[in-house]
Amino acid sequence: MKILMLSSTFPYPPNRGGTQVRTFNLLKFLSQKHSVTLVTQRSPDVNDSEVDSLRSYVEKLAIFPRPQEFDGGTLAKLRRFSNFVIEGTPPSVLSIYSPEMQKLVDEFVATDQCDAITCEHSVNEIYIRPQWQEKVKTLVNVHSSVYGTCRQQLETGTAEKPLRDRLNLPLLLRYEKRYCSKFSCIVATTKEDGKQLQEFNPNSQISVIPNGVDFSQFPYRSADPGGKQLIFVGAMDNFPNIDAVRFLTLEILPKIQERYPDTTLALVGARPVPQVQELSTCRGVKVTGRVPSMAEYLHQATICVIPMRTGFGIKNKTLEAMAAGTPVVASNRGLEGLAVDGTGTPVRALRANQVEEYVEAISRLFEDEQLRHKLSENGRSLIESEYTWEVQGQRYERVLLG
Repeated sequence: MKILMLSSTFPYPPNRGGTQVRTFNLLKFLSQKHSVTLVTQRSPDVNDSEVDSLRSYVEKLAIFPRPQEFDGGTLAKLRRFSNFVIEGTPPSVLSIYSPEMQKLVDEFVATDQCDAITCEHSVNEIYIRPQWQEKVKTLVNVHSSVYGTCRQQLETGTAEKPLRDRLNLPLLLRYEKRYCSKFSCIVATTKEDGKQLQEFNPNSQISVIPNGVDFSQFPYRSADPGGKQLIFVGAMDNFPNIDAVRFLTLEILPKIQERYPDTTLALVGARPVPQVQELSTCRGVKVTGRVPSMAEYLHQATICVIPMRTGFGIKNKTLEAMAAGTPVVASNRGLEGLAVDGTGTPVRALRANQVEEYVEAISRLFEDEQLRHKLSENGRSLIESEYTWEVQGQRYERVLLG
């Protein structure tokens, strides 16, 4: 099969963020059996060696410069919002649209150079024309519903800019309904997200394919380090992560330190924004920035805390912590799509949503080495059986071939 993959995010190295991880590993699997052409954009932080490495995984690699995103002040923002109202496409999608990429995609379809087109993340939907469903299979790999996430942030009081989001919400609903209707099939990462997308277009063919873990990057830990070391991992310029680390550092951690004064917290992840960097002034907190190996930090931690309050979709950080054998305490959002507790299910993580619940769960694990061991083993076993990239790649391939 000749597959054209579209990714506005350069998917290498596969440890820069969730979008890169998912795109790269699905691409890597498909390339073993199929002819894959990847069309992507190169941002300034991508170097030549990374381009060469990615090129080795595909038959053809077409790279375009990533358009510069400009703020432009209040008048520019008003113009962008007016255009969103009239045209129906969010500014975040238009800002990285490339006419040159569009021309290449149009030529591929016109000259029958592909049997299927995949949009790796919903922002790439802009390159797909509705009439192509008659000619090629078109698939959008929706990492999470932007409408669902926006609505959830407003409902939970975690929206960064509530007024803007309230204005955007009906427009995002209209946008997602429209783009979902032009694809042959839609892929979501969790049943919850799939249900949301099905509501946009009841006739859509929805498949749920979660993320996986590369065990060479996240080997199982050799020992329980003990101690009172907490960790959170993730890209530190992502709003749901920013909200989570501030909630963890400013509201949960002080309560833990009242019981266990020697408790430390490592906030591990690339591109920490000022709102994250300033947390390093809090007692026991270290903000690392990008690190060579997430797994090394996970292995040193007693517990991985994932207090996500917003954001749909399965969380790579949860899968990777469980793969590494680090006991997890997480919210419903952090555990979305995972069977970790309940009747007949081995306990694989502890669930918490309120500050008091986090304090109790973390304290329980600090005190109970046997429970830490149980979560470590059960979590790793779950990832090995259900969340490998081999399994997810096979599911993705079946959707394309079906």
